[in-house]
Amino acid sequence: MIVILERKATKEEIEKASEEFSSYVKVVADIKKEIIAIGGKFHADAEKILIENGSVQKNLWGGGFDLSSGKIDMQAIINIRPGEENDSMEILDPDIRKVFTKVTENLLK
Repeated sequence: MIVILERKATKEEIEKASEEFSSYVKVVADIKKEIIAIGGKFHADAEKILIENGSVQKNLWGGGFDLSSGKIDMQAIINIRPGEENDSMEILDPDIRKVFTKVTENLLK
């Protein structure tokens, strides 16, 4: 199940979001609105839900959060954007990485 977070996640929200992968949640962050969508099988599913709720695709970046270690990763197919000089699944821009990390930590840790 995909959950949109605008504030710190509750235990129940994290449990719902981790139905697909028990100790890991996929994360899509809107780096302008500073909100995230967590959960689901594919980053594209969370991206779609955020867009349906008013986010703009260019502001959406994907990664994940390991629930056991607290480690954040920044790899997702939705991050491949050659036109924006991001030709990798990894978020390459240091400023975007910083905001993605900050938003994810604020809402999940």
